[in-house]
Amino acid sequence: MGLDPAILRALDEMGFVKPTPIQEQSLPLLLQGEDLIGQAQTGTGKTAAFAICILERLFAADRGKFVEPNRPHAIVLCPTRELAVQVAGEIERIGKYTGARVVAIYGGQEIERQLAPLSKGADIIVGTPGRVLDHMERGTLYLDKVEVAVLDEADKMLDMGFREDIERILQKTPPSRQTLLFSATLPPEIVELGKKYMNLPQEIRASGDEIAAGNIRQFYVETSKFDKLNALLTLLVQKKPRLALIFCRTKRGADRLNQILLDRGFKSLALHGDMSQNRRDRSMEAFRKSHINILVATDLASRGLDVTNISHVINYDMTEDPYTYTHRIGRTGRMGKDGEAISLVYFDQAHLITMIEKVTGRKIEPLKVEISPQQLPKRVRFEKDKSRRHAHGGKAGGQRRAARASHASRGGSHHSQPREYRSSRGHQYFGRR
Repeated sequence: MGLDPAILRALDEMGFVKPTPIQEQSLPLLLQGEDLIGQAQTGTGKTAAFAICILERLFAADRGKFVEPNRPHAIVLCPTRELAVQVAGEIERIGKYTGARVVAIYGGQEIERQLAPLSKGADIIVGTPGRVLDHMERGTLYLDKVEVAVLDEADKMLDMGFREDIERILQKTPPSRQTLLFSATLPPEIVELGKKYMNLPQEIRASGDEIAAGNIRQFYVETSKFDKLNALLTLLVQKKPRLALIFCRTKRGADRLNQILLDRGFKSLALHGDMSQNRRDRSMEAFRKSHINILVATDLASRGLDVTNISHVINYDMTEDPYTYTHRIGRTGRMGKDGEAISLVYFDQAHLITMIEKVTGRKIEPLKVEISPQQLPKRVRFEKDKSRRHAHGGKAGGQRRAARASHASRGGSHHSQPREYRSSRGHQYFGRR
């Protein structure tokens, strides 16, 4: 493709061998400076496509541009903080030998922490629309030097109500910029946005609305409300996932399921929008580095989660939206690897499977799970607490119990009961100390 040697060197180190379909179709147009609307699911390599385009445009010709403080030459807009961080990291890796300075700006992090890298000069800004506008209004970010503007996961940004913010941002960039729009789906609003802010854009459909990866085996397990948790535990014991992403409908449900899994001895963490950015970053880092092998998440993770080694996606709470389903299971089977997606459905939810099969054009096979109480993992935290209580059964423990009994007989408070007895419920279910 005639790419710059510095970029090719980084791609080689990252293990890239040949371009994916979206890269093969889009890069020749991007390198010619064309505006582009690209339809492709996540996990198809579109981040690398626009990253190579930006780096080639900014660095290949003159080996780097002079950057003024707070005036980048390229901007990438993403719907979520997690995606912004991941895209920035991907561009940094591909631009490792170009000297590109990439800064991620997003909400949830103190804005003052982002001022220093902006003032030092950033070639490429990757950010969420709201935080980008915050910096523009503060006078800490100017877009009059932008040569390339990218809207990543454009349909998701519109769903989240960012259209007005996106338009305000694009209006502050030069009309001569190259504009790239990537989206998993192309509803009329996306096409309209493209016509308004792009110059005769080329259109590429690399994967349509169907699931991009054909190497995801899909299953569903019919279960009752009472057997649902045991069905999940049985699946985890039998499948022994390398990395598993489990989706819950609510933040509270994700926290509760995560605590149950920890109680049963699994290495898991939760991820949802009520967590601080620092905690979310730590959960993602632990999952990406395989320090844990289970991440219990809300649909926050259905987009913007780029971990290539996820072997299993489990829909603990089934979604009624086929497109959310495709984004969820698209977290596995990425970049040509095999993956499994398993959905737990109640007996009266069979129609959801039929509806999703029609939309995705793929068969979801039934999976029978035999629940055996003997195979279910024990509550390891409860067992530890119980052994701790037994440790108090010696002479000293008897003396303490006798003293408490004497105190109670003299009218002492009922709170003089052993602490471990009073809090046993908390220990049993939540592992509190």
